[in-house]
Amino acid sequence: MKLNKKLFVITTILTLVPIIIGLMLWEQLPETIATHFGNDNEPNGWSSKAFAVFGIPGIIAALHVFCLIVTYADPKRNNIGAKAMGIVYWILPITSIVVMSMTYAYALGAEVNIGMVCCLLIGVIFIALGNYQPKAKQNYTFGYKIPWTLNSEENWNRTHRLAGWMMVICGFIFIINAFLLWEWLVLIAIPAALIPIVYSYILYKKGI
Repeated sequence: MKLNKKLFVITTILTLVPIIIGLMLWEQLPETIATHFGNDNEPNGWSSKAFAVFGIPGIIAALHVFCLIVTYADPKRNNIGAKAMGIVYWILPITSIVVMSMTYAYALGAEVNIGMVCCLLIGVIFIALGNYQPKAKQNYTFGYKIPWTLNSEENWNRTHRLAGWMMVICGFIFIINAFLLWEWLVLIAIPAALIPIVYSYILYKKGI
Protein backbone atom coordinates (compact mmCIF):
# COMPACT_ATOMS: atom_id res chain seq x y z
CA MET A 1 0.00 0.00 0.00
CA LYS A 2 1.56 3.28 -1.16
CA LEU A 3 0.81 6.80 0.01
CA ASN A 4 -1.93 8.37 -2.10
CA LYS A 5 -0.16 11.67 -2.77
CA LYS A 6 -3.20 13.33 -4.34
CA LEU A 7 -5.44 12.43 -1.40
CA PHE A 8 -2.67 13.42 1.01
CA VAL A 9 -2.52 16.92 -0.50
CA ILE A 10 -6.31 17.30 -0.72
CA THR A 11 -6.98 16.24 2.88
CA THR A 12 -4.14 18.40 4.21
CA ILE A 13 -5.49 21.44 2.35
CA LEU A 14 -9.00 20.74 3.67
CA THR A 15 -7.59 20.64 7.20
CA LEU A 16 -6.25 24.16 6.60
CA VAL A 17 -9.44 25.52 4.99
CA PRO A 18 -10.57 27.07 8.34
CA ILE A 19 -7.60 29.44 8.03
CA ILE A 20 -9.03 30.82 4.79
CA ILE A 21 -12.47 31.11 6.38
CA GLY A 22 -10.93 32.86 9.39
CA LEU A 23 -9.15 35.38 7.15
CA MET A 24 -12.43 36.11 5.36
CA LEU A 25 -14.08 36.75 8.74
CA TRP A 26 -11.04 38.44 10.29
CA GLU A 27 -12.52 41.91 10.72
CA GLN A 28 -15.72 40.52 12.26
CA LEU A 29 -14.04 38.17 14.73
CA PRO A 30 -13.32 39.41 18.27
CA GLU A 31 -9.72 39.67 19.48
CA THR A 32 -10.32 36.89 22.00
CA ILE A 33 -12.15 33.74 20.89
CA ALA A 34 -13.64 30.97 23.01
CA THR A 35 -11.89 27.75 22.02
CA HIS A 36 -12.84 25.37 24.83
CA PHE A 37 -16.27 24.65 26.28
CA GLY A 38 -17.65 22.81 29.27
CA ASN A 39 -20.40 20.23 29.10
CA ASP A 40 -22.91 23.02 29.76
CA ASN A 41 -21.90 24.72 26.49
CA GLU A 42 -20.33 27.59 28.44
CA PRO A 43 -16.81 28.62 27.34
CA ASN A 44 -14.04 27.91 29.85
CA GLY A 45 -11.00 28.52 27.66
CA TRP A 46 -10.06 31.36 25.30
CA SER A 47 -7.38 32.05 22.69
CA SER A 48 -6.20 35.06 20.74
CA LYS A 49 -7.76 35.58 17.34
CA ALA A 50 -4.43 34.83 15.63
CA PHE A 51 -3.99 31.51 17.44
CA ALA A 52 -7.60 30.46 16.84
CA VAL A 53 -7.41 31.21 13.11
CA PHE A 54 -3.87 30.03 12.36
CA GLY A 55 -2.73 27.96 15.32
CA ILE A 56 -5.54 25.44 15.82
CA PRO A 57 -5.95 24.44 12.14
CA GLY A 58 -2.15 24.41 11.81
CA ILE A 59 -1.76 22.04 14.76
CA ILE A 60 -4.49 19.75 13.42
CA ALA A 61 -2.87 19.76 9.97
CA ALA A 62 0.53 18.90 11.48
CA LEU A 63 -1.07 16.05 13.42
CA HIS A 64 -2.78 14.87 10.24
CA VAL A 65 0.53 14.74 8.35
CA PHE A 66 2.25 13.05 11.29
CA CYS A 67 -0.43 10.33 11.52
CA LEU A 68 -0.20 9.57 7.81
CA ILE A 69 3.59 9.43 7.86
CA VAL A 70 3.62 7.12 10.87
CA THR A 71 0.91 4.90 9.38
CA TYR A 72 2.72 4.50 6.07
CA ALA A 73 5.98 3.81 7.90
CA ASP A 74 4.32 0.73 9.41
CA PRO A 75 5.92 -2.35 7.82
CA LYS A 76 2.56 -4.11 8.16
CA ARG A 77 0.45 -1.26 6.76
CA ASN A 78 -1.09 -3.57 4.14
CA ASN A 79 -2.88 -5.34 7.01
CA ILE A 80 -4.76 -2.20 8.02
CA GLY A 81 -7.15 -2.26 5.07
CA ALA A 82 -8.13 0.37 2.53
CA LYS A 83 -11.33 1.46 4.29
CA ALA A 84 -9.59 1.88 7.64
CA MET A 85 -6.92 3.92 5.86
CA GLY A 86 -9.70 6.11 4.52
CA ILE A 87 -10.59 6.97 8.11
CA VAL A 88 -6.97 7.91 8.78
CA TYR A 89 -7.08 10.28 5.78
CA TRP A 90 -10.39 11.96 6.60
CA ILE A 91 -10.87 11.97 10.37
CA LEU A 92 -8.77 15.08 11.11
CA PRO A 93 -9.78 17.19 8.06
CA ILE A 94 -13.45 16.69 8.95
CA THR A 95 -12.73 17.42 12.62
CA SER A 96 -10.88 20.62 11.71
CA ILE A 97 -13.68 21.96 9.53
CA VAL A 98 -16.47 21.06 11.97
CA VAL A 99 -14.72 22.31 15.11
CA MET A 100 -13.49 25.56 13.58
CA SER A 101 -16.85 26.28 11.93
CA MET A 102 -18.51 26.01 15.36
CA THR A 103 -15.77 28.16 16.91
CA TYR A 104 -16.24 30.94 14.35
CA ALA A 105 -20.03 30.77 14.56
CA TYR A 106 -19.98 31.10 18.35
CA ALA A 107 -17.46 33.95 18.17
CA LEU A 108 -19.80 35.81 15.81
CA GLY A 109 -22.72 35.44 18.23
CA ALA A 110 -24.57 32.53 16.66
CA GLU A 111 -26.52 30.06 18.79
CA VAL A 112 -24.36 26.94 18.64
CA ASN A 113 -24.87 23.80 20.70
CA ILE A 114 -21.20 22.90 20.98
CA GLY A 115 -21.80 19.87 23.21
CA MET A 116 -24.35 18.34 20.85
CA VAL A 117 -22.21 18.73 17.73
CA CYS A 118 -19.07 17.41 19.46
CA CYS A 119 -20.88 14.37 20.86
CA LEU A 120 -22.40 13.61 17.46
CA LEU A 121 -19.01 13.93 15.76
CA ILE A 122 -17.27 11.70 18.31
CA GLY A 123 -20.10 9.18 18.14
CA VAL A 124 -19.86 8.88 14.36
CA ILE A 125 -16.06 8.53 14.55
CA PHE A 126 -16.33 5.78 17.19
CA ILE A 127 -18.89 3.87 15.12
CA ALA A 128 -16.73 4.13 11.99
CA LEU A 129 -13.62 2.97 13.85
CA GLY A 130 -15.54 0.19 15.56
CA ASN A 131 -16.89 -1.03 12.24
CA TYR A 132 -13.47 -1.40 10.63
CA GLN A 133 -11.35 -2.36 13.62
CA PRO A 134 -12.26 -6.08 13.54
CA LYS A 135 -11.33 -6.19 9.84
CA ALA A 136 -7.75 -4.98 10.37
CA LYS A 137 -5.05 -7.62 10.64
CA GLN A 138 -1.97 -7.36 12.85
CA ASN A 139 -0.13 -4.05 12.43
CA TYR A 140 1.76 -1.53 14.52
CA THR A 141 -0.40 1.61 14.19
CA PHE A 142 -4.12 0.78 14.04
CA GLY A 143 -5.89 -0.99 16.88
CA TYR A 144 -4.79 -2.51 20.20
CA LYS A 145 -1.04 -2.88 19.71
CA ILE A 146 -0.13 -4.69 22.91
CA PRO A 147 2.35 -7.58 23.33
CA TRP A 148 -0.30 -10.29 23.47
CA THR A 149 -2.17 -9.23 20.35
CA LEU A 150 1.02 -8.73 18.35
CA ASN A 151 2.30 -12.14 19.44
CA SER A 152 -0.81 -14.09 18.43
CA GLU A 153 -3.02 -13.60 15.38
CA GLU A 154 -5.91 -15.36 17.12
CA ASN A 155 -5.56 -13.09 20.14
CA TRP A 156 -5.51 -10.06 17.84
CA ASN A 157 -8.63 -11.15 15.97
CA ARG A 158 -10.66 -11.97 19.09
CA THR A 159 -9.58 -8.80 20.90
CA HIS A 160 -10.51 -6.58 17.96
CA ARG A 161 -13.87 -8.23 17.44
CA LEU A 162 -14.70 -7.28 21.03
CA ALA A 163 -13.09 -3.86 20.65
CA GLY A 164 -15.17 -3.17 17.56
CA TRP A 165 -18.40 -3.86 19.43
CA MET A 166 -17.25 -1.75 22.38
CA MET A 167 -16.44 1.21 20.14
CA VAL A 168 -19.77 0.99 18.31
CA ILE A 169 -21.63 0.89 21.65
CA CYS A 170 -19.62 3.89 22.87
CA GLY A 171 -20.42 5.67 19.61
CA PHE A 172 -24.16 5.26 20.16
CA ILE A 173 -23.74 6.40 23.77
CA PHE A 174 -22.09 9.61 22.55
CA ILE A 175 -24.87 10.15 20.01
CA ILE A 176 -27.53 9.68 22.70
CA ASN A 177 -25.60 12.00 24.99
CA ALA A 178 -25.69 14.68 22.29
CA PHE A 179 -29.29 15.23 23.35
CA LEU A 180 -28.75 14.68 27.09
CA LEU A 181 -25.31 16.24 27.67
CA TRP A 182 -24.69 14.24 30.84
CA GLU A 183 -21.02 14.59 31.64
CA TRP A 184 -20.83 11.31 33.53
CA LEU A 185 -22.25 9.33 30.60
CA VAL A 186 -19.25 9.89 28.36
CA LEU A 187 -16.98 8.49 31.09
CA ILE A 188 -18.29 5.05 30.10
CA ALA A 189 -15.85 5.25 27.18
CA ILE A 190 -12.91 4.87 29.60
CA PRO A 191 -13.70 1.38 30.96
CA ALA A 192 -14.97 0.42 27.50
CA ALA A 193 -11.50 1.13 26.11
CA LEU A 194 -9.85 -0.96 28.84
CA ILE A 195 -12.08 -4.04 28.58
CA PRO A 196 -10.45 -5.32 25.34
CA ILE A 197 -7.01 -5.03 26.95
CA VAL A 198 -8.11 -7.10 29.93
CA TYR A 199 -9.81 -9.59 27.61
CA SER A 200 -6.66 -9.87 25.51
CA TYR A 201 -4.57 -10.60 28.60
CA ILE A 202 -7.03 -13.29 29.72
CA LEU A 203 -6.72 -14.90 26.29
CA TYR A 204 -2.94 -14.74 26.60
CA LYS A 205 -3.01 -16.49 29.98
CA LYS A 206 -5.12 -19.21 28.37
CA GLY A 207 -2.45 -19.70 25.75
CA ILE A 208 -4.29 -17.95 22.93
